[in-house]
Amino acid sequence: MNNHIKIALALLPVPLCQTVAKENKTTRPNIVIIYCDDMGYGDIGVMGHPDIKTPNLDRMALDGMRFTNYYSASPASTASRYSLLTGRYPVRAGFRWVLSPDAEKGIHPRELTMAELLKEQGYATAIYGKWHLGSTKKEYLPLQNGFDEYVGLPYSNDMIPPKYPDIALMCGNDTLKMNPDQSELTALYTEKAISFIKKHKKENFFVYVPYAMPHVPLYPGKAFIGKSKRGTYGDAVEEIDWGVGEILSALRKEGLDKNTIVWFMSDNGPWLPRNEEGGSAGIFRDGKGSTWEGGVRVPCFVSWAGHLNGQVNEEVITSMDVFATSVWMGGAKIPTDRVIDGKNVASYLGYEGVAPKPETPFFYFGIDHQLMAVRKGKWKLHVKTYSQLGLDYFKGELPLLFNINADPSEKYNLATKYPDIVKELTALIEEKLEEVKTTGDFFSNN
Repeated sequence: MNNHIKIALALLPVPLCQTVAKENKTTRPNIVIIYCDDMGYGDIGVMGHPDIKTPNLDRMALDGMRFTNYYSASPASTASRYSLLTGRYPVRAGFRWVLSPDAEKGIHPRELTMAELLKEQGYATAIYGKWHLGSTKKEYLPLQNGFDEYVGLPYSNDMIPPKYPDIALMCGNDTLKMNPDQSELTALYTEKAISFIKKHKKENFFVYVPYAMPHVPLYPGKAFIGKSKRGTYGDAVEEIDWGVGEILSALRKEGLDKNTIVWFMSDNGPWLPRNEEGGSAGIFRDGKGSTWEGGVRVPCFVSWAGHLNGQVNEEVITSMDVFATSVWMGGAKIPTDRVIDGKNVASYLGYEGVAPKPETPFFYFGIDHQLMAVRKGKWKLHVKTYSQLGLDYFKGELPLLFNINADPSEKYNLATKYPDIVKELTALIEEKLEEVKTTGDFFSNN
């Protein structure tokens, strides 16, 4: 173990928590979700990056399952994390965009998170990393939303002095340290996750690891500085790859890999390069913040030894589907007292007797809850656009229709050629706006 990792671990006492052992462990897998911040579709070796070395992620993709049409439910941090943990489009929370450190809003007590539902089924639950679902009230924090343990930053790693107040590294509901050395965070979160896995290996566990990187500013660990041809950004990604490898290795060593499903995703597309600090959306247009493909179509790999063996899945799935699938796999019922937008995709992971996900339109919600676009099958229709770079790619032309299978880079507008498709997809957008408006599915503090 590297010395800087030992130092980081020494700072953190393991919080005490009580969990309930699960009776039928063989039928319910452990669940690990590794969630990167601002990692683009093209930032990984297996996805085509020529200079960033990611052997562990490459192996995860090639030995497990790679979803090539996976979407985050939002191109921004707070909203995307809300959707992953609740299975709901972010518009249903009333979150405008990204919560600032002094925001009075946060996840509502009436929301049901993946952690809460799995905990009810006897899972030990932990989060090590970025939260960003509210921090100004105790009720917004992880321990009040289903997690037994929490170590991490309460919001983005760029919300630091001098623009913002001092940032706290939290342990549970308490402040462990102010303005921590961020170069220790990736190693810290990785080792805390491994410790939790070992501690709860005789019962079911759910571990959520939302890394702070490669969100800017970049702080790769000291052992990784200068290792990548891609500069500091590549160093940060390569350390995350190391962390993924360590977690997967620990599962194998503990004999848990065949009963543990590991998801790897990003919360949204990349912050595009400025002074060499940003990432790559690969062949997709634009990046973080936009509802072009580069803003929400991100890497998604699944590892599950003995169940998956190198499949490539081209079906459209979303972070909200990860919620529904994980809850179902954990033995919990998907809530019926509220709108759940995610669908169970366990059939794609080898479960027999589970209906495949029905063809469901994917709606691209952007800033201020605006419904910007919709995808159904191979067709994607934009009725509004936004660019992280401030670019108007089509000089104000709307609507924009793309055959996203043939033209994933969204270069060729086919709206005039297929007016019936435009009409059909426009109707879907109008129906969705009405549905969101009439369900009244907003909680009061948002």
